[in-house]
Amino acid sequence: MVRCPFTRRHRLTRVAAVSKGKDMSQLRWLLAAAAFVAVSLPVVVAAQPTPPPAATQVTEDARLTQFLDAEFARDLKMRPQLATRLGIKEGEDRLDDISDAAQLQRLEARRASVARMKARFDRSKLSPKGQTNYDIWITELERMELQYKYRRYQPPFYSSLYSVHSQLPDFMINTHTVQDAADMRAYNARLRAIPAVLDTAIAESRLSDAQGIRAPKFEIERVIEGSNVVIGGAPFDSGKDSPIWADAKTKVAKLVAGGKITQPEADALLADTRASLLAMKPGYERVIAWAKSELPKAPSGRVGAISLPGGAQWYAAALKFNTTLDLSARQIHAIGLSELKRIEGEQDVLARQAGFKDRNAFYAYRAQRFPPQPWTDPLRADYLRRANEIVAHNRSLLPERFTKLPEYRAEVVREPSFSEVPGGAAHAAPPSPDGVRPGRVYVHLLGNTQDPALLNDLMCHEGIPGHVMAGDIQVRQKGTPKFRTAGGYVAFNEGWALYAEELCKEMGAYPDVATDFMHLDQEHFRAARLVVDTGIHAMGWTEDQAVDYMEKVGRLSPDQARSEARRYITLPGQATGYKIGMLKIMELRRKAESALGRKFDIKAFDDLIISDGSQPLPVLERRVDEWIESRR
Repeated sequence: MVRCPFTRRHRLTRVAAVSKGKDMSQLRWLLAAAAFVAVSLPVVVAAQPTPPPAATQVTEDARLTQFLDAEFARDLKMRPQLATRLGIKEGEDRLDDISDAAQLQRLEARRASVARMKARFDRSKLSPKGQTNYDIWITELERMELQYKYRRYQPPFYSSLYSVHSQLPDFMINTHTVQDAADMRAYNARLRAIPAVLDTAIAESRLSDAQGIRAPKFEIERVIEGSNVVIGGAPFDSGKDSPIWADAKTKVAKLVAGGKITQPEADALLADTRASLLAMKPGYERVIAWAKSELPKAPSGRVGAISLPGGAQWYAAALKFNTTLDLSARQIHAIGLSELKRIEGEQDVLARQAGFKDRNAFYAYRAQRFPPQPWTDPLRADYLRRANEIVAHNRSLLPERFTKLPEYRAEVVREPSFSEVPGGAAHAAPPSPDGVRPGRVYVHLLGNTQDPALLNDLMCHEGIPGHVMAGDIQVRQKGTPKFRTAGGYVAFNEGWALYAEELCKEMGAYPDVATDFMHLDQEHFRAARLVVDTGIHAMGWTEDQAVDYMEKVGRLSPDQARSEARRYITLPGQATGYKIGMLKIMELRRKAESALGRKFDIKAFDDLIISDGSQPLPVLERRVDEWIESRR
């Protein structure tokens, strides 16, 4: 059931009550200030001339879309892995070139593209949607400039989520779809190309090393462990099938079952796969040897951006990149502390409704009733069953709240073995534009179990109406430049997913007080991220300080707290996008409610937010302002 904001008090209204405390007043001021100093975009600062006739706008919009599609097609020739993710077959036998030279080539190509666009198009003659596309193409150049400038701070084995040693097999298993023999031949060609990419990754990492930027010791250890998993088992030795070999056999078997190839053809394809994997093995052995040589020099303890040469500047850039706003580390830290205080108060209210003294008493009751236990295969199977049922149930609730609906399949699956860790964070991937590859939520099922009441909120965030739904809608956009279906902004994407957790409450997706309480628990956790990320990278916190904070304040298990802290260390600023993005969406909703009164339509508002793909927060704010004016 949809809860109308004008007839029933709900959490969003409570969040909006910023007059009830100095901390929330400060929060509103900080976010308002951010709106004035947001990422430099023409849309924010340009004067607004009298709009041209609608017919002219339509013609110019179509011409711009044609131009941007042609420019993006050129870009995809340099990014074959992105092309595959978008369902494009061209280049499916190649991997991305991650060298410095290739990065510069793409940057120079984008600089020239933006210059051509500015020369050929008068922004004032475009419709608001056309102006958005124009502005985002420029913004993407600005982001590429930042990435290239600070590329040494992002060497290929640095990030716990995107390290190339695990990203490549993950791509082969989960993104490279095989629908015919040609796709499988391309699959094998990509396997043979992996060693060259790994060698480039080692060379790029050594360039970072030379500037005093080294991956933390825990990440180097993870590279060694993960690489050994990739090349462990058949066909490398007599063990059980290695992850890629098992995937290849499954994909070829489906071709045989579908009548697309004969068994002799399947045998030939798999023989080529086996040979390709054996040829790949030395590349991973070189990665392991490099990583072992790095261990004695790898830093630990105080390993945030502030510990790196020029790290303060890099972290400021990372915050801007991830939030699309010019908020400082200290401002974000203060927002986090303020939000923690507010959310704890709301948890106390719910706990008392459930018959407990306060949040701590309710947590103690839940911990006693559902103590952590080691994962077993039956527990994993039950978890995945429940998770998929929740996603399906949430999907059934959507029509009463949205006009824009997901169309493709969605599934919850276990994280691949070469990247699965105890306490690892779940994550999602959108479906392919043709729907052949479903939207997926990946969950880590190692270590110990959690409170089962957490699962509903997690599926709202990662699945529906969160990431998977947003990705489904984005990849199916029509009449929009194709580059808009492929890009993404952390603050928008994660802000929407966190806002989706609120929507689940309003949709009636939390069946009891416990799941609602754990929804607040997860919002509290995202607020703690603001404090810890800035603490690590701007205030010199050690890894153990971060872990301790996430255990005591974030209420995470030791495994989770360690995993989260290490994620923040290797992805500076990324974790700040969640709460900052959510707060901006909620601020814009309050603005629309206040401006429109009874004319405010929550269904139309949420469709507006999700209908036009991922975008910088200043662009989103402009779109909401225009929507408000159109409905007065």
